[in-house]
Amino acid sequence: MLSKAELKELTKDEVIVKLRDDEEALMNLRFQHALQQLENPGQLRYLKREVAQLKTIIHEYELGLRK
Repeated sequence: MLSKAELKELTKDEVIVKLRDDEEALMNLRFQHALQQLENPGQLRYLKREVAQLKTIIHEYELGLRK
């Protein structure tokens, strides 16, 4: 779980890898939540936000706003 400043320093390839990892972790947390085995439901909210931030960063790279 990275801060916004740390996310901004990542390269496009690092962002893509982090996005895949976060999406997989989010899927696992959703399964745990469905089975009522999730201890900290706040993790879901945090991961969803981080996935959205990573997707935004990737989009900015595609638009040429980031180099």
